[in-house]
Amino acid sequence: MAATYVYKVRDKAGRLVEGSLEAQNEQLVVSRLRDMGYVPLSVSRKSRSPLTMEINFGKKFEPKDLVVFSRQLATMIDSGLSILRALAILAEQTESKAMAKVVAAMKVDIEQGLSFSQAVSRHPKIFPPLYVAMVRAGETGGVLDEVMTRLASTLEKQLELRAKIKSAMTYPIVVFAIVVLIVAGMLLFVVPMFEGMYKDMGGTLPLPTRVLIGLSGILTKIWWLLAILIAGGVFAFRRWLATPAGRLRWDRFKLRVPIFGSLLQKTALARFSRTLAALIRSGVPIMESLDIVRETAGNAVVATALADARERVRLGESVSVALTNDVFPPMVVQMIAVGEETGAVDHMLEKIADFYDSEVESTVDALTSLIEPGLMVFMGVAVGGMVIALYLPMFNLINLVDK
Repeated sequence: MAATYVYKVRDKAGRLVEGSLEAQNEQLVVSRLRDMGYVPLSVSRKSRSPLTMEINFGKKFEPKDLVVFSRQLATMIDSGLSILRALAILAEQTESKAMAKVVAAMKVDIEQGLSFSQAVSRHPKIFPPLYVAMVRAGETGGVLDEVMTRLASTLEKQLELRAKIKSAMTYPIVVFAIVVLIVAGMLLFVVPMFEGMYKDMGGTLPLPTRVLIGLSGILTKIWWLLAILIAGGVFAFRRWLATPAGRLRWDRFKLRVPIFGSLLQKTALARFSRTLAALIRSGVPIMESLDIVRETAGNAVVATALADARERVRLGESVSVALTNDVFPPMVVQMIAVGEETGAVDHMLEKIADFYDSEVESTVDALTSLIEPGLMVFMGVAVGGMVIALYLPMFNLINLVDK
């Protein structure tokens, strides 16, 4: 029975082309694409099995589940178990129900004649292009256990890096949200009570109190309009980010933000270096490796620079020369050049990734130590300023009574 397959290919000019074809199996799609003059990058079945449907609408898949699966599978293969036996064990023992269903589906695919890399590629939402390419290279070289171990280590490093960034961003966002809620609550509910009391007292209120009461009146009357404007702004911003030009401009802006821009650049460089190192060490061709690294860059500016670098490598330049631009620091380029001269590019890339990992960690620690007191001051000024503005008329009343 024919099924629809979606594909990503490169044409003769090196451009990325996406589309879909109907065929009996994945091998026929690949063969047809090659006959058309394309270089296949990925092919996956569009129609999903019931198992996959359950995964999409069931329990959410966690990235750490993929790390655990990779580590366990590597250990089992290294112990001499076959892929089928290892997958059968993991399908029964994996704690994550979502991952267990994926493993069971892959086991069925392999029993029907697909290779492990083909079975993996049929779940693109679970296994990223990096994973598929490294598994395919491990199968070809007969070192699947080593590749799986390397994959687990690479994914663990990426999760650690993501956790560090999350820890740096979560605290200020939460505190800022709390301050906004407190200020909004006071303007909507507390200030109107004081406004009625001050009207009965008569007299001229201090300027800070008048400003605060004015803001409260505006917010109380048109809060629904502000809510609509905020929701519309968020929707429009998300639509703009969904466009390539919007994403590129936003990512470029983020890289220029003081302190945080440097942190994001270091994070992107660490991810690029570790991913490329893992791919090269696993035997993935350099052109395919650059394609995968570009897709997993996480930043449109870095992805654009990598696309340009790939084209320059295709024309005959070395990787270090191709990466000479404003995105990649001279230190990165020089270390890759040394790696090319000594035949140890993967080792140099690992060193670069370790360096930027430590840079990210130290930056996060410094940010945390600076942000915490700054946020406390911000909260004190915002909330304390409103309280003082509310009680200023009372202080004046007390002074009048004393006189």
